[in-house]
Amino acid sequence: MTAVWILAAAFIIDWIIGDPRWIPHPVIGMGKAIKKVENAIRARVTRPEGLKRAGILLPVIVAGGSLLLTWLVLWGLHKVHPWLAWAVEAVLIATTIAVKGLKDAGKEVRGHLRRGDLPEARKSLGMIVGRDTAHLDEPEIVRGTVETVAENIVDAVVSPLFYAIIGGAPLAMAYRAVNTLDSMVGYKNDKYLHLGWASARLDDIANFIPARITAGILVVSAWLLRLDAARAWRTVRRDARRHPSPNSGFPESAVAGALGIRLGGENVYHGVASFRAYMGEALRPMEARDITMTIRLLISVSVIFILLGIAVLWAAGGSLWTRW
Repeated sequence: MTAVWILAAAFIIDWIIGDPRWIPHPVIGMGKAIKKVENAIRARVTRPEGLKRAGILLPVIVAGGSLLLTWLVLWGLHKVHPWLAWAVEAVLIATTIAVKGLKDAGKEVRGHLRRGDLPEARKSLGMIVGRDTAHLDEPEIVRGTVETVAENIVDAVVSPLFYAIIGGAPLAMAYRAVNTLDSMVGYKNDKYLHLGWASARLDDIANFIPARITAGILVVSAWLLRLDAARAWRTVRRDARRHPSPNSGFPESAVAGALGIRLGGENVYHGVASFRAYMGEALRPMEARDITMTIRLLISVSVIFILLGIAVLWAAGGSLWTRW
């Protein structure tokens, strides 16, 4: 049952330590690799048709390379000693999840709001969102924080754990590479429309099942936290597919329904306004307490899903795990 203990250890490592800035993070290496591959492609290909074909090659090289490199490292360490490979695998899986980082980021914004320090709250929010935050008032700062924490329950918790349960650290690292690709090249702008399309599509596919699992667990968590679980479920069914992302609407609508607030609306990116469909109903004004409750939902989903993952591995005798 080694797989069970590795998964549990990875979750505990992230819960306690998170991602200290003084420790090199694999995502940094992935980002450098993506940039090098992109530059190599652009040096050889300039036409839109060629870039679109090369766009398929980009995730194959980066995500496939991440999976293969992780497998080779763990295979080599296992030859030295199995316990060494298990310890490194737990650490690697821990780097793919970010419960502590997401929780701390939300708490930082909430702390500034409670002290009435809007400039610092805007600055902290700007570190975790892509939208312009310089002129946001308190309700909009709360909205941005709640949306980001809710959306990242999928990307930073459920999805990497989902793939770790299926294929251990190699598959979890491959997922993180796909997610990093999407954040770097998955844009529908002039620069990445052709080269980044496959990376964006692959990220949508990778998060499809985890996003829907997350929405279901959020409804359960709303019931456990004595929020409105029935409204959360209704809001998911009504609003989730209105979001421009095929996946982000599921956690956002569930949180909006559970809290009785309305997410979505106008965001500004680099001075250009963009409207996102509304999620939920504005039954009351948003306040800093909504960040607190969203963090509690994050924690609840994380704990429930890791327990489900451990149960699945236990029942399967670890057979879903990548074997060395």
